[in-house]
Amino acid sequence: MAYLSTRDGRAPPVRLPFEDALLAGLAPDGGLYVPEVWPRFDAAALKALQGKSYVEIAGAVTAPFIEGAMSGPAWRKLLTEAYRNFAHPAVAPLKQLDSNLWLLELFHGPTLAFKDYALQLLGPLFDHVLARRGERVTIVGATSGDTGSAAIEACRDRKAIDIFILYPHNRISEVQRRQMTTVPSANVHTIAIEGTFDDCQDLVKAMFADGQFRQTFNLSAVNSINWARIMAQVVYYFAAALALGAPDRSVSFSVPTGNFGNVYAAHVARRMGLPITQLVIATNRNDILARFINDGSMTIGAVEPSLSPAMDIQVSSNFERLYFELAGRDGGAVADAFRKFRATGSLPASRALWQEARALFTAHRVDDAGILTTIESNFRATGEIVDPHSAVALAAAQAVGRKDAPMVTLAAAHPAKFADAVERAVGFRPAAPERLAVLMDKPERISVLPNELAAVERFVRERARRPQEVAKQ
Repeated sequence: MAYLSTRDGRAPPVRLPFEDALLAGLAPDGGLYVPEVWPRFDAAALKALQGKSYVEIAGAVTAPFIEGAMSGPAWRKLLTEAYRNFAHPAVAPLKQLDSNLWLLELFHGPTLAFKDYALQLLGPLFDHVLARRGERVTIVGATSGDTGSAAIEACRDRKAIDIFILYPHNRISEVQRRQMTTVPSANVHTIAIEGTFDDCQDLVKAMFADGQFRQTFNLSAVNSINWARIMAQVVYYFAAALALGAPDRSVSFSVPTGNFGNVYAAHVARRMGLPITQLVIATNRNDILARFINDGSMTIGAVEPSLSPAMDIQVSSNFERLYFELAGRDGGAVADAFRKFRATGSLPASRALWQEARALFTAHRVDDAGILTTIESNFRATGEIVDPHSAVALAAAQAVGRKDAPMVTLAAAHPAKFADAVERAVGFRPAAPERLAVLMDKPERISVLPNELAAVERFVRERARRPQEVAKQ
């Protein structure tokens, strides 16, 4: 399998093997890597996966994407290690809420959020590739809440990795912050940026665009700009659909999304042959994606703090991957469009492109009042408590979901990670798992920096080991 940059306008474009795309994260031209072709699973291939374990499904679904990079037994070993310590034997269990509505619980990993499903695999995958190559990397990433803690948990104490995570100062929950700042590992560094998540994301992209800095520290990424993140997230859509009867029965999904990565993974699953009737993009008050799908206009607005902070995003990086597809895989056109997007705040999109996007997705916006109402009403009806992000998806499913297929709502995080919002909705705080409760007694390491590239690069220069330093160890 080869990978292309979404902004490579050359003919033919540069083709990278999986390992190179993994370690690069973001392409040198600023584009995102995508597979050259989509693997396809026909009905017989899907039927062969029915009744299989999560690891077995993951092995089959991801195998085409890593073709040529690793042997089957080695990949199976990595997958087994990645999901061994998840708290539920099904790894990603389904829970029925009513006759046609299901909850896909994606919070049974070590940091109690859906990001674990990809990042617990990326950590050992990086280790495997770097050890074989005798290399090291400096991972830089931005988080709106959960990616940072999941990435840190996956990369902590790894000899060939230094990791720096940027997060918006005072714009994530206390639990989310403490899951990052209480980790004592010497290779882990967190940076609170005086700005929004979009500012953090821009700083990460600017570091990658600084060629000398990128080369000096061998930068890599674990945000969903890294294709391997998307690849790993595709798996739980297959697992859920198969459990509900695919390929004999089609399934729909409602996905809480800010950076478009999670719902894009569902779109990839559909491209691979999974029978999906409807994909609902569920957004909070920061509704740039819903506005585009519903009205055809993608215009950047101010980031507004909300009860679902991981979705407080205006620039959804992974939308570029979809745009590349809708634009006929014309990298030059994509590069031009996204230059204009950053220059003007509006993404050029033809009516034909917009209509194709509307045919692929439904979108719905849920404000804070709707989040609280949904948490409360769902608890009264089912006894289940959902976190604010999951409530956005649940509200969207109930508002715009079709009734001709089972609707699966993604439960993105454990409700105890957002106990304040849950308490406002139901009148009490959800019980915190032990791994969260102990955070409150641990010392934090907090570094606050201005929204300035020079300040962040200086911070990294002072703390990151250079490749030759690791080589000497």
